[in-house]
Amino acid sequence: MAEQIRAVKGMNDILPPESARWEWLEGRLRILMARYGYANIRTPLVEPTALFVRGLGEVTDIVEKEMYSFVDSMNGDALTLRPENTAGVVRAVSEHNLLYEGGRRFWYIGAMFRHERPQKGRYRQFHQFGAEAMGFAGPDVDAELILMCRSLWRELGLVEGRDVRLELNSLGQPEERRAHRDALVAHFEAQADRLDEDTRRRLHTNPLRILDTKNPAMQPLVEAAPKLIDFLGEVSLAHLQAVRDVLDAAGQPYRINPRLVRGMDYYNLTVFEWITDRLGSQGTICGGGRYDTLIEQLGGKPAPAVGFGMGLERLLLLLDEAGLAPPPEAPVAYAIVPDAALLTPVLLAIEALRAAGVSVLMHAGGHSMKAQFKRADASGARYALVFGPAEVARGEVAVKPLRDPGAAQIALRLDAVEGWAASLLNA
Repeated sequence: MAEQIRAVKGMNDILPPESARWEWLEGRLRILMARYGYANIRTPLVEPTALFVRGLGEVTDIVEKEMYSFVDSMNGDALTLRPENTAGVVRAVSEHNLLYEGGRRFWYIGAMFRHERPQKGRYRQFHQFGAEAMGFAGPDVDAELILMCRSLWRELGLVEGRDVRLELNSLGQPEERRAHRDALVAHFEAQADRLDEDTRRRLHTNPLRILDTKNPAMQPLVEAAPKLIDFLGEVSLAHLQAVRDVLDAAGQPYRINPRLVRGMDYYNLTVFEWITDRLGSQGTICGGGRYDTLIEQLGGKPAPAVGFGMGLERLLLLLDEAGLAPPPEAPVAYAIVPDAALLTPVLLAIEALRAAGVSVLMHAGGHSMKAQFKRADASGARYALVFGPAEVARGEVAVKPLRDPGAAQIALRLDAVEGWAASLLNA
């Protein structure tokens, strides 16, 4: 017997009925984005490796450790499975000149890939939903994206303060970050004997990421480090204050977190994260911010931009932890077919019901009436449609309610399906 082939570690099958929960969530996201006027954009799973090296930064963890990169055997191109989608959206917008007539708003949903240690809610293939607003420089769009997330939490039943909370910061502009960077390097160099290996590695390449360390031994040094907000100029502070003014007016609580940074190099000005305490130490469920230099950095015409991304696996896990997992969808009716010779009239009646909007799961493969009723009940259907020989001979189907023990079975005409189909949906 041949050895069984299994899925790649950290890349998971999504099977029924779990897949129905994904469809439910994705449907909510599509409705939300239409309400805010964001258009769907779909980019390839594979992009040139240079896109991420140039966009994310050579010394980020993603580029250094986590990307699935390979050389195309046909032409020698260096390619990478996308580890995130902002760079890909920027590439598409620039390549197709989508900002020619002004700012545009986009949203995406799809699989991303990072070679990291799989753990609950974090996998090597994961699925991300995100929104990108390009060509808009003002803080109003920053606030819009934050409030869009709030709308999603409320629609899903998540409670702000209990299930999710907002943290906010500003990364200022490149020259302000350079001054802060010099101060950070001087601060940590003065404590060289207390630095862990990760901090030493990042000290002269990406010192801002030191502030995001998870090492408890480093926390006192990080707390004492110079804060970026103290290096921000008047314009950067005004941008942050304008975002805060909108959030305050909208009644949205938040905490200014001076240690909040993002994992990619391209962010500037506003950065934000939605945090939960329900998922342990890995508490970020949504992160985003402004990236005004990235479009030019990737070869496009200079244009400001802001966006966010969230992992769907972690969001579904949060819904589970909060007791908000949606019930599995069940068919309205289950068709019981005790005699295969009746298949033709049965199929015609079922197709007419489906055309009228009634979801019907037809039993297949024979089995006794008792076994078929057992499967009908297990399906979660509200009704069993019994196509027995006597019923079909009279041009009827017996409709038996499965979720209301006191309701009586009734007979309905097969030649008048359109007339009574709505009663199954509305009962």
